[in-house]
Amino acid sequence: MATITEATVIVTSPGRNFVTLKVTTSDGVTGLGDATLNGRELAVASYLRDHLVPLLIGRDPARIEDMWQYLYKGAYWRRGPVTMTAIAAVDTALWDIKGKVAGMPVYDLLGGRARDGAMVYGHASGGDVPELLDDVARFRDLGYRAIRAQAAVPGSPGSYGVRKGVVYEPAAASLPDEQTWSTEDYLDFAPRLLTAVRERFGFDFHLLHDVHHRLTPTEAGRLGHQLEDLRLFWMEDPTPAELQESFRQIRQATTTPIAVGEVFNSIWDCQQLITERLIDYIRATVVHAGGITHLRRIFHLAELYQVRTGSHGATDLSPVSLSANVHLDVTVPNFGVQEYMGHDPLAHEVFRPTYELRDGALYPSDAPGLGVELDEEAAARFPYDPKYLPVNRRTDGSVHDW
Repeated sequence: MATITEATVIVTSPGRNFVTLKVTTSDGVTGLGDATLNGRELAVASYLRDHLVPLLIGRDPARIEDMWQYLYKGAYWRRGPVTMTAIAAVDTALWDIKGKVAGMPVYDLLGGRARDGAMVYGHASGGDVPELLDDVARFRDLGYRAIRAQAAVPGSPGSYGVRKGVVYEPAAASLPDEQTWSTEDYLDFAPRLLTAVRERFGFDFHLLHDVHHRLTPTEAGRLGHQLEDLRLFWMEDPTPAELQESFRQIRQATTTPIAVGEVFNSIWDCQQLITERLIDYIRATVVHAGGITHLRRIFHLAELYQVRTGSHGATDLSPVSLSANVHLDVTVPNFGVQEYMGHDPLAHEVFRPTYELRDGALYPSDAPGLGVELDEEAAARFPYDPKYLPVNRRTDGSVHDW
């Protein structure tokens, strides 16, 4: 029986910070798991090095479910983003190993493909509406069938999702950048910018918009009602989801589909949202929701209630977790869409993924395991670089949701 002989935590910053766990077995097989938690990367790296790695040595890498239960229940202090990201790294690395040992891609271990590829959505943005429209046109020319549209709100420097350069990276300062936000200005502007997109490009593609937790349920319901004729694919994160039942008020006010969940860490974060049909898409992702093992539970629960998947896929997920998500995406019957932002070219000097983007969809390769390799020598050339997400303040100076 093969056992785990080594587990190494690799922190690297090729354009942005990533934390990767590399697990090695006595047979010389290695597996990779993403452990990146944007703005709190070193907390997860320490959790792995100081608390989990010593527990892995000598254990059977094939017992993935047992390992997940052991790490989750054994600590007594459960859940939370640091714990669940660390568990996710171990879990994903073990699935990678199992696939390599079996000589099969992970999607075959999960039951095989239910579809050929996973439709993705791209991030179009602009400093104003004309810039946004030009960027939407760019994504249309690239063959994307789903596009998220964001533009700077006039008078609000804290406008979310406006990209500078080809790759959008919100964590860009050594200390949090404090920005000003006006909900009133946003509510006046958002319907106009999305109407402009539909007026220019029509309805033959999926249009998405991210509110990023910044509205009350009343405000979100009113916005969703205003947007109904635009037939959005979804309105994302309309309000903070700590109070799951608050989404009932939004649901009663609008038929615009609702997506939420990129900050969720467990099935209990979304249990009420799913079982009471308060959302249409669940956005949890492999790296922050306990790995493939636990995210698959969330997706299976969602399937029972006709809630579809829409996993987070921002630049703060390394190619390792993006690949893991795509392997899961192509196997679940209730797949909806996969977020895809790409990575800085420097990241591909460290990570060598084999998934492929074609015609607005990601296709996993048939390579054994996850199909991603890591160049440790390249990783060592990019030391950790502290970066934090911005902090938003209302016009009266009080702290607002991100």
